[in-house]
Amino acid sequence: MKKTYKIEVDCANCADKMEQAAKKTKGVKDASVNFMMLKMKVEFEEWADPAAIMPKVRENCKKVEDDCEVFL
Repeated sequence: MKKTYKIEVDCANCADKMEQAAKKTKGVKDASVNFMMLKMKVEFEEWADPAAIMPKVRENCKKVEDDCEVFL
């Protein structure tokens, strides 16, 4: 399953950090961040519940870039 989320981030480097943090989250198969569109596309593992995984993705993103936001 793939879902798209609106994000808020200040620079392309920060967006890359968010993408890498999202990819390392358990239950995320793949993730990509489009800095220009301020969107994050997340592909979840077959067994994953997006509603349960996305708060963890947000938490991991905030660890690498504390002033970013992922709107769930």
